[in-house]
Amino acid sequence: MAISYAVKPLHPTFACELSGVDFSKPISPTEYAEIRKIVDKYGVVIIRNTGLTDEAHIEFSKYFGDLDDVTPYQQAGRTHRLPYKELFDAGNIDPKTNDVAPMTDATVIGNKANALFHVDSSFNARRAGHSLLIARELPPKGTGGSTEFSDSRTAYDDLTAEQKTKYESLIGNHSLFHSRKTAMPEYFKDMDVEKLPMSKHKLIQKHESSGRMNLYFASYVHHLDGADKEESDAIIKELTEHVYKPQYRVTIDWEQPGDLIIWDNTCVMHRATGGSYEGKYKRDMRRTTVKDMSSTKYGLNGEGADWRVGLP
Repeated sequence: MAISYAVKPLHPTFACELSGVDFSKPISPTEYAEIRKIVDKYGVVIIRNTGLTDEAHIEFSKYFGDLDDVTPYQQAGRTHRLPYKELFDAGNIDPKTNDVAPMTDATVIGNKANALFHVDSSFNARRAGHSLLIARELPPKGTGGSTEFSDSRTAYDDLTAEQKTKYESLIGNHSLFHSRKTAMPEYFKDMDVEKLPMSKHKLIQKHESSGRMNLYFASYVHHLDGADKEESDAIIKELTEHVYKPQYRVTIDWEQPGDLIIWDNTCVMHRATGGSYEGKYKRDMRRTTVKDMSSTKYGLNGEGADWRVGLP
């Protein structure tokens, strides 16, 4: 039987809204294959009002590959308020009080870096592939909380031939702590990023699912192997300005609980946009993170490397 899904593009080069998916029953392998084709093409897919439970969210996510879990964060001392270790807490709720976390909370301060364009888990030995983020409770409309994406495949396409040649041999060193310190330099002023773990990934690489080349760049990139510090800093600045250009960006609003956004971290970047809801209204967001299943999943960290970085 033919599967009928409706695709509504949200941007000229990437991102779409997908309708016609029936989550009232488990997704079949055939249905997943059709959804996956759409995700591979568009990089970002939003499905509205899915009705997915936590359990169904996790089971659907397993189609995309091996799931990551919150174990490193728990080992670092963070309390996990959600019922399953496969669910990453991307909301603003204090697990001790079940109320809105104060703006002075260490986790809230650390999450300020999420306002920078990034790709999930590039700082781990094995990076993330897909992320599936669902809304459980949203703040009042008009108070913010949208998620913005940047098309890193098209950003690569638009580099000059000279830039592509220059960057193809460079390696990015990704650090969770660098991103945090960039966003909140005073709070993290005593943190020596260079003494903390970094993960290595090629700056230019093929996105295997689509066959297109991709600029694998993010706020986590501390420096570039293959360039001296002055040149590395200049390239990072140049690329940051490049991926922030309006023509590569799309903002997606969350309309109701049950909305689900699927994105591929190996071909798009994303960031939180914040808003007046912060510190006032609950925003309960739950994400499954799928470990990258491609041949470059470990970057240059060594085949089978399994260390993961956690923050309290």
